[in-house]
Amino acid sequence: MDELKKRLESILEIVPPKSKIFYIDYPVYSNGGDILIMKGAEAFFKSNHIHVSARYSVHDFHENIHIPEDHIIVLSGGGNFGDLYDAHQKVREALVQNYPRHKIVILPQTIFYKEESNIMKTAAIFNKHTNLHLYVRDESSYQLASTYFINCHVALLPDMAHQLWPIEVKNNPSKERLNFYRTDIEKNSEQTQMEVQGDNQDWPTLYNRYEKKLIYYISKGLKKRASRAISQFLWMKYSDYLVNKAIRCFADYRMIHSSRLHGHILSCLMAKPNVLIDNSYGKNSGYYRIWTHEVNTANMDTSSKTTSQPTPKYMETTATV
Repeated sequence: MDELKKRLESILEIVPPKSKIFYIDYPVYSNGGDILIMKGAEAFFKSNHIHVSARYSVHDFHENIHIPEDHIIVLSGGGNFGDLYDAHQKVREALVQNYPRHKIVILPQTIFYKEESNIMKTAAIFNKHTNLHLYVRDESSYQLASTYFINCHVALLPDMAHQLWPIEVKNNPSKERLNFYRTDIEKNSEQTQMEVQGDNQDWPTLYNRYEKKLIYYISKGLKKRASRAISQFLWMKYSDYLVNKAIRCFADYRMIHSSRLHGHILSCLMAKPNVLIDNSYGKNSGYYRIWTHEVNTANMDTSSKTTSQPTPKYMETTATV
């Protein structure tokens, strides 16, 4: 885990210490994994004296933002690059189109497209930019990015949440096993057929309806000029509470079984024994193979297969790296 955190320092070759940046597409919703990514990115900026002049989420981003040319545009990492999460991809493509003279850096992402026509559309936009840097989290994403985004600077790096290592927890676990299983569009169909013992959670159930309602009101506040600044301040504080709630939950268990990538990463950050189950298109196994397979508290479940969502044919014919 020390080595994975240290690898993130290579970002400083592109975003040097004391840089001025606009940090865009940070999460304001109840996915704790994306919040962990944001907290890792913010910790990285602080540790390296990178000045964040402004922040925008999908809720308050607009295409006419004035960004001085001496600022670097830095986009949040995660697993929403492609055609599964349209709102975030639209922000990415709008920035690349509208700011051709800026250095643009996309923090470590997993790339997945169902349709080749959609990745070709992205490529047509990205390949016109002369100073675009894309970090990816797994070999499949590296293969896709290197093949289609031929004018971009592409590199492999682990997830930004690794900047949070180590997360130290003092209390002793009182429960045996937590099953932290996806319940969304990336759910692996074989997950439901697995023999399940222990308690079950996911990000949507970890956060109760009152907590999610407050997130909703904060996101609405971001859309209004009069309340944007206070809403952003509230979110930065409230998101600390949400991360700490996840840490407290995981700390109660001796073992975590997770089909959420950041259930796995959070377990590793806490030095908690865990078993990773794949998602629908192989994101989790791809990440484990390249980054966390040597973490002594982590294991990959090899009994499940990514059968929910078949590999698109265009990916089967893409040249390997």
